[in-house]
Amino acid sequence: MWISVAIETGAARADALSDALLESGAISASVEDAQAGTALETPQFGEPGSPTTPLWEQSRVVALFEPGSDLADRIRAAGAAIGLTDLGVIRMEEIAEQDWVRLTQSQFEPIRINDKLWIVPSWHVAPDAQAINLVLDPGLAFGTGSHPTTLLCLQWLTEQLRGGERLLDYGCGSGILAIAAKRLGAASVLGVDIDDNALIAARDNAANNQVELGLRHSREALAERYDVVVANILTNPLCVLAPLLSGRVAPGGRIVLSGVLAEQAAQVIAAYASTPTPMLLRVGAEHEGWCRLEGTAGAC
Repeated sequence: MWISVAIETGAARADALSDALLESGAISASVEDAQAGTALETPQFGEPGSPTTPLWEQSRVVALFEPGSDLADRIRAAGAAIGLTDLGVIRMEEIAEQDWVRLTQSQFEPIRINDKLWIVPSWHVAPDAQAINLVLDPGLAFGTGSHPTTLLCLQWLTEQLRGGERLLDYGCGSGILAIAAKRLGAASVLGVDIDDNALIAARDNAANNQVELGLRHSREALAERYDVVVANILTNPLCVLAPLLSGRVAPGGRIVLSGVLAEQAAQVIAAYASTPTPMLLRVGAEHEGWCRLEGTAGAC
């Protein structure tokens, strides 16, 4: 059995508290956005032309400990060592000893996108050998095909790609959309992400699926234009990125945006309508409270 400990603190102390907990005996520690999954979530990005965003102001430090009668005292001492005499509410949860590999694998079954496309973990046999089967395992980057926002994008790709397109997947994560586009006939695909681990995962997943992708860090200049621009991120960064992404769509090209809650669609539509290269977006589909926005360059 293990004990998971979660403590909320300001961004300025989060890393120091994480280090102090490790020094007090934690076997792992991580820092998360305490507001993740809410309207107050702070996006992290660093794309050209966007402001530099600090870490989320309210952080959650999560550490894993072996059980011990002195655990609460050790945690408080770790806080005191960095000047935090009041850690507020310390949440502790027992985590049972398990076969983590088997448990993780059992949570990921093949995912049917439609008759044309499946996402299949490497430890499974493809359910439909006649379909396009993407081999994709959960890893360091977001994107296994199970989230509604990813599903919405994959459905669009299978229905709309005709082959030969130049495609940009901005915020590519695991590379799932980029790989799917390539398998569906796109002539060239560039995946861009801010996270080095995401780019590594995308490279490895592309190799496992025997496709060739271009991969680029978001800090690098992006001047090319594309027939299709896809971005499955979140509402706030999508709005900040509106001038960049709308400007990367070739004349007559199309843009597909996801990661947007249905009630936030109007905010994103307004952001893209007011860029130097305006894009008129519409809601193309909705699923489980999320929506997919679509537009065509020159359609305003």
